[in-house]
Amino acid sequence: MTSSSRSRLSVQQSVAMVWRTLRSMRTALILLLLLAAASVVGSLIPQVPNSPERAAQFLDTHPLLGDLYLRAGLFDVFGSWWFTLITVLLFVSLVACLIPRTRATWRALRARPIQAREIDAFRHYEEREVALAPADAIEIARRTLRRRRFRVARDPERAALAAEKGALRETGSLLFHWAFILILVGVVYGKGTGFSGFALVVEGDTWIDAQANYNGQIRTGRFFDGGFTGIGMHLNEFESAFRETGQPMDFVSRVVLLTPDGAPIRSQDIRVNHPAKIDGITIYQSSFGWAPVIRVADEGGVIFDDAVPFSRQEPPEGVPQLAMPWRGVVKLPSLRPQVAIDFELWPDSRAFFEQLRTGTPVAMLTSFDPVMRYTVYEGRLTDPSPVSLDVRFMDKTASGIVGAGTRADLATGRLLEDGATSVGPSVSFTDLKQYSVFQVAKDRGVPIVLVAAILILLGLLPALYSSRRKVWVRAVPSEGGARLQVGGFALQRKVQFEEEFDRLVDALARASGQGPADAERERVGTR
Repeated sequence: MTSSSRSRLSVQQSVAMVWRTLRSMRTALILLLLLAAASVVGSLIPQVPNSPERAAQFLDTHPLLGDLYLRAGLFDVFGSWWFTLITVLLFVSLVACLIPRTRATWRALRARPIQAREIDAFRHYEEREVALAPADAIEIARRTLRRRRFRVARDPERAALAAEKGALRETGSLLFHWAFILILVGVVYGKGTGFSGFALVVEGDTWIDAQANYNGQIRTGRFFDGGFTGIGMHLNEFESAFRETGQPMDFVSRVVLLTPDGAPIRSQDIRVNHPAKIDGITIYQSSFGWAPVIRVADEGGVIFDDAVPFSRQEPPEGVPQLAMPWRGVVKLPSLRPQVAIDFELWPDSRAFFEQLRTGTPVAMLTSFDPVMRYTVYEGRLTDPSPVSLDVRFMDKTASGIVGAGTRADLATGRLLEDGATSVGPSVSFTDLKQYSVFQVAKDRGVPIVLVAAILILLGLLPALYSSRRKVWVRAVPSEGGARLQVGGFALQRKVQFEEEFDRLVDALARASGQGPADAERERVGTR
């Protein structure tokens, strides 16, 4: 044998060894364990697609460990090459394990039950004298077993038959495993070709499904083709209801869904667990907040006039979340020097004054005479974010309080009467709106996952409630007619088969003409 032929043989042997390893159920379990461990790692370590700022902070605070994580792809576990490799190998291993089982089960379903040579050697065996001839007794036994949902095959050369049932157990088990693979396919396909993002919409505004309108809060799949729908959503109003204890009762966004051309499609209320579905995307109610309408003007005209979404501050320990004020920022880069206004909103002024008087936080469940406390900074704006403020290169120049429908001087912080002029720019709190944050998702794999879940249930039912049984019946001539010889065994639930076998023998004997008393004598004699 030449060296080249030995080399080819070695490659063939290597491929065969790898294939045999992949076909092992042990390999599939190991790969499944590795996939679960990688998923745990992905949930513990900040992931760049989900939270780039947390990943950057981890790299900054743990430079050595962060560099190792970065090289290993742990900051993007689900998009790393090794996670993809484990997933592909798991698919291949599961399919390689299931194909031989499926072929064997298909052959077993098509094959006739096999006749046994000696049935008296089985654990379960009984004989009964019946009045019918052997051929008639076997025919009656065949009908009886068929009524009990046995698959029956009669021996054409003698009065004997073989029967079995419970093949659906193995079929259900295979259906369960194939459906599990289908779930994985649906998840990979849906997440890989879809997207998930968050959209903030203020009351009275219209939002369009386009990538730019997610403000960076979007995660697309690896195979997403960029096909946004262009569907519009106009938020008419947002309503929330709380109990006196502060427990939320209902959040509802009343919206009008629009075509890409702006024509209304339908009005719909979006609640928690009651999303809107349109053109392949699903819109969920995620969160909400306040958006005061702020107007800044000077002698030259209006500098800023818009609704500003505020976010709630994190409460200290022991302070309820609903008692915390909301924070927002308005930046005016066109002014010289540049100006930034840091706002603190109290939707319920009663809570504001109660906390000033007693120092006790009070939950704010509704809006009542809202007020804002503001601080003015002048200097150089270095933070491009619209929701945060870096004041390292700025000086505090004024502060004050402005209520709904009032106007204040930014230079002095004093309130202005109607028609009064200000030294510099003035700020007005013209209105208080609410906003909704919607989670918008496109997942084409949901129907696949739904079908797979149904198939899993259908596969579990026979796997849980059926068991394999094999029975053989023979009829040999005797003085009174024929002697029935019945043998059988169970592959599962062997203890339950004890009583089941006795009932089956009694039914066969009665159908062939043996009375209850004769059956009892025969049973005692046999045992």
